[in-house]
Amino acid sequence: MIYLLLKHYHEFVQNKLHFYAWEDVSFRSVLAVLTSLLICLIWGPKIIRYLIRLKVGDRPEFDHLALNELTRHKTNTPTMGGLIMLLSVLISTLLWADITNPFVQKGLFVMIWLGGLGYFDDSLKLKRNKTNNRHGLYTWEKLIFQIGLGVLVAFFLYEVDFKKIEDGKMFWLPFYKNGFAVGFVGFCVITVLVITATSNAVNLTDGMDGLATGCMAIVSMIFIVLCYVASEYRSIGLTWANYLLLPQIPGAGELGILCAAIFGACLGFLWFNCHPAQVFMGDVGSLPLGGVIGYTAIVTRHELLLFIIGGVFVMEAISVILQVGYFKFSGGKRIFQCAPIHHHFHLKGWSEPQVVVRFWLLSIAFAALALATLKLR
Repeated sequence: MIYLLLKHYHEFVQNKLHFYAWEDVSFRSVLAVLTSLLICLIWGPKIIRYLIRLKVGDRPEFDHLALNELTRHKTNTPTMGGLIMLLSVLISTLLWADITNPFVQKGLFVMIWLGGLGYFDDSLKLKRNKTNNRHGLYTWEKLIFQIGLGVLVAFFLYEVDFKKIEDGKMFWLPFYKNGFAVGFVGFCVITVLVITATSNAVNLTDGMDGLATGCMAIVSMIFIVLCYVASEYRSIGLTWANYLLLPQIPGAGELGILCAAIFGACLGFLWFNCHPAQVFMGDVGSLPLGGVIGYTAIVTRHELLLFIIGGVFVMEAISVILQVGYFKFSGGKRIFQCAPIHHHFHLKGWSEPQVVVRFWLLSIAFAALALATLKLR
């Protein structure tokens, strides 16, 4: 909004405005980080107090007596704190991004769609919590909405936004400099899988104070770089994408401002979500943030690289898949003491802050490895 106002003012004064920094994506990304952070810090306490008055406190219940005892102190800590993050991301993006950019528009659409899904799921859990039943939406019910979103995003990206962008229709490997044609069906399948997997993986990781928030901050920071590299110029006539042999997606740089807003929101939310947490993110925060990161990976054509960048989220999701699968086929045996895997280490004797910080360090290592692959092309 501010970007568009400055742009129109610049045209109105017939290019006599000599302050051009607002045109630069990197400058506006920094402003989006700071704006999102400030909104979280200012409005966070008010929203938390409002959630407490509404008595939206969660009651952790796991299929493990020892873990229930370890997490008993979290009872009645307000959940649905993701509303703080969504508010700050939405305002920051509307202020500093070019909202006429189709990638930004779809990014906000993904966030609102999955935010609504998460809000309904959290509300259902809290409503049933009063009758000693914490079950929200069933897995298949969530998947219907996530798959539907993936199909919509795939169609409009492939048929409209990528119609004249050849690199956008290709599938790219992290260590190889050429893309592979996949066609619309392949593109649609990849989009559905990525959005569904990332939104659910972040949701699974949101089980300890600051764990998902800190990891999401690291991942979003990397995607700020990837969005910038995908479309911005290194020098006159040469983009960073050309230089690094990466897919070139004109206009994707604006999407980096949305990622910057997420980064700032994570920093601000972490102020309240660090140990001991004053508020939890809930599905209303984890589902949309994970979905937006997955969507960003699709736009920049870094779907496989996402599995390296979000290595911690991948670990968490795989641990659940392995645990559930082995439990069913072995007649009740377990691979881990409890899944997702962060609970396994907690039960092994690591304190909650130890688990969280060590997983943050792993996330930084995965992010560094992902950046290294850019030069290996």
